[in-house]
Amino acid sequence: MKLKALLASRKSWTIPYMIFSAIFVVLPLLLIVIYAFTDDTGRFTFENFGKFFSRPEAINTFVYSIGIAIITTALCILLGYPAAWILSNSKLNKSQALVTLFCTAYVGQHPSTYPGYSSTLRFSRSAAGRGALIFGMVYNFIPFMIYSIYNTLQKMDRNYIEVAQDLGANPRQVFMKAILPLSMPGVISGILMVFMPTISTFAIAELLTLNNIKLFGTTIQENINNSM
Repeated sequence: MKLKALLASRKSWTIPYMIFSAIFVVLPLLLIVIYAFTDDTGRFTFENFGKFFSRPEAINTFVYSIGIAIITTALCILLGYPAAWILSNSKLNKSQALVTLFCTAYVGQHPSTYPGYSSTLRFSRSAAGRGALIFGMVYNFIPFMIYSIYNTLQKMDRNYIEVAQDLGANPRQVFMKAILPLSMPGVISGILMVFMPTISTFAIAELLTLNNIKLFGTTIQENINNSM
């Protein structure tokens, strides 16, 4: 009975999300922080930062990665918000839709799919450059943006929308004054789930751009491998 009650609770749906975040977001970031403040012997040091700022190539890569992350996050919001809104207001089987959403996220993140992207891009004679990279980033991370916004919209009190409409607000005003402010926690959560992994990822850039574009995640990987 306890298991059935746990599965019936909406809060239990966040457990896989929290586990995924802890393993694939929080833990890698903690490891990066540890490596950043330790030397080869494991002692605390700021020497790594001095080496970083003395290398213009690393700084340029970091700035470029931030730019890619901003573009990816912005596209995920523009594409993900309407999808989340439609999903939260649809009469379809929402649990089935969410399962499909996370299956898409898993497929998008699986390394075996990246060569397929590269093959498709080469077949269409498009350069495996920035466009291919952003396409892969958006495809890979947009499910997490959709879910974050959907989860907030699903919990939103619809009475606020009705009150705004009763007061004479048009659809644009209803969205700007009621829906958007109430959904901002989900948007912020989605930004964190997209922006941070985009900066630190390296597999997507290496495989989709055929090593033509180097992101900061690759720099981190190289430094960690060299220190081992």
